[in-house]
Amino acid sequence: MSGGSPRPDDVVVAVDANGTDMGPAEVAAGVEIAARRGVKVLLFGPADEMKTLPSLGSCVEVIDAPVSVAKSPDPARAVRSTPQASIVQAARAVGEGRAHALVCAGGTGAALAAGLFNVKRARGIHRPALALPIPIPGPPPAHPVTLLDVGASVQARSEHLVQFAFMGAAFAKAVLGVERPRVGLLSNGEEAERGSEVVVQAGAVLAARLGEGELRWVGNVEGNDIVGGVADVIVTDGFTGNIALKLMEGVSQTMLGAVRDAANASLHGKLGGMLLRPSLREFREKIDPEGQGGAYLLGLRRLAVVPHGRFGRRGFAQAIVRAERGAREDVVGATHAALADAGALRSAPVSADPASLAGE
Repeated sequence: MSGGSPRPDDVVVAVDANGTDMGPAEVAAGVEIAARRGVKVLLFGPADEMKTLPSLGSCVEVIDAPVSVAKSPDPARAVRSTPQASIVQAARAVGEGRAHALVCAGGTGAALAAGLFNVKRARGIHRPALALPIPIPGPPPAHPVTLLDVGASVQARSEHLVQFAFMGAAFAKAVLGVERPRVGLLSNGEEAERGSEVVVQAGAVLAARLGEGELRWVGNVEGNDIVGGVADVIVTDGFTGNIALKLMEGVSQTMLGAVRDAANASLHGKLGGMLLRPSLREFREKIDPEGQGGAYLLGLRRLAVVPHGRFGRRGFAQAIVRAERGAREDVVGATHAALADAGALRSAPVSADPASLAGE
């Protein structure tokens, strides 16, 4: 459970500055942007690399934490054995109630391990999932498609996929404002019998439990349907979801680069590019993953947002703002309540060691 929604003036976001591609200084620049919007932040990282962070009064507190375990090959062991690591200290601040949401981009494995050991898994959750709102270009009321899991767990059982479906739908409703989310299961064909045994089993359960009520079951969806507007929530295991995500990111960047190169290849192209520049800039902003702030780690007792490690200051600022808003609106509590109402929570305690999940 979320522990209750904090009062508006009490929301604090714990941010880990280590492990990102552009370094702690870029994360600090994102913190500055968020702080100027009124977000309070506990910033954990090497203080000597964040000296450019101006005085922002009581909005930002910098905790010197130079040790990073972001790139450790065994994140669960590293988190357990390195309590002074920045991501561990940030997660501990959330678990102890000194902060209400966590933002960390140093590595999914470390984020999951730190969250499981310090923030703890919410009651009735099989395992956490990374839910990513994928921006879909189009006129209003177009909204992002929620894809989960995109990397929290490599493998999943059928009951995990079923819970991911309800978790993603609750998230889409609470965060994205989708009133009656359409839920699909990622597979290699639309037919109910297509896919692995796990996918077929999960599909049968979802087909029996979802209808035309609050959640709508659309059945199996294929890879091209992720951005096709067929479903509002698409469920898969973390291995498949992460590959699908990286493929989409690579294709979109390649296409944008090809359009830019074509526009600069000739005089006519340059003239046409000048005319198209405003529209292309708007299109690029719509599909920019930094605009969504990153993936949401659902299933913990507090909210965590995991930006991509290559994000710049804009992306980190957006992640921090989204985390603050999610904590203020008690997204964790709303999602958990929706899961309880749907009967999608595990009734028996989870006995697995968190390290067995964090190490996947």
